[in-house]
Amino acid sequence: MARTANPPLPALPFDVRLAQVGANVLLALLAAALLGAAALWLVRLPAFDLRGIVIEGDLAHNSPLTMRAIVAPKLSGSFLSLDLARARAAFETVPWVRRATVRRLWPDRLAVQIEEHRVAALWNADTSDEALVNSQGEVFEANLGDVEDDALPRLSGPAGSAARVLAMWRALAPLMQPLGSPIESLRLSGHGSWRAVLANGVAIELGRGEPDAVSARVARFVRTVPQVTASYQRPLLGADLRHADGYAVRLKGVTTTSSRN
Repeated sequence: MARTANPPLPALPFDVRLAQVGANVLLALLAAALLGAAALWLVRLPAFDLRGIVIEGDLAHNSPLTMRAIVAPKLSGSFLSLDLARARAAFETVPWVRRATVRRLWPDRLAVQIEEHRVAALWNADTSDEALVNSQGEVFEANLGDVEDDALPRLSGPAGSAARVLAMWRALAPLMQPLGSPIESLRLSGHGSWRAVLANGVAIELGRGEPDAVSARVARFVRTVPQVTASYQRPLLGADLRHADGYAVRLKGVTTTSSRN
C-alpha cells in the first residue's frame, strides 16, 4: 500500500516570525543581564576582598610599609575587579618609583615589583626646573634632600636633552681625569655648544659636536696642556677648545694659545 507524503506546513506570517525573533533577542539580553548581575554580585562578595599587597624590589628610598600607606587609599575594587593598569599608575606616582609591575596573587593579594630611579646627576640645578636625572637619562622629580651623593655632576640643557647630556658627561669624565679635578657641571646650550666646569673652577668651552668629536678635542687638550702650564708655571683657569687649529688657555696672569699637536 503506497504511503502519501505529509503536505508541507504553511509558512508562518511575517509578523509572527518577527515577533519570535524579537522574543529570542529579548531572552538573550535578559540572560546576559542576569549573568552580568551575578558576576558583579560574585566579585563583590567578602570572600574576594583584597587582603594584602606584597611589594618587592631593590628599594633604597621607599619602604613597603610607606608605599602601601600611600597607594592603598587609591585602589578601588575587589581582588577580581581591581583595575591593574590603574593600580600600576598609582604605584608609579610614589616618589622615586620609575616603574611598577602589578599582578594578582591568588587568592586575595597583589604582587608588586618596584623599580626605583637610580640617580645619576642633578638637572638644571639652582633653577625653577631643578630635577634629577636617572641612569637611563630620564628626568624625574624627587626631594633633593633624599640624595645622599654630594658629588653628583650638575647637568643642564634644553628640554628633552638630558639623555644626550648624560651620555656626553660619561664620555668626557674619564678623559678629564688626568686634569686632577672631576667635571662638576656640563651644559648644552640652545645652540648646541658644550661647556664644562671642573670642581676646581676651571671652565672649558668645548664647542659643538657629538661625543666622538668633542672627545677627540678633549683628548688632545688633556694630552698637551700640561706642557703649557709647565712652561709658564701658572695654574690653569680656563680653556677654549672651539678653535679650528688649536685651543686657547687662560692661566693665572697669562693668556695664550696652543696649536694643535
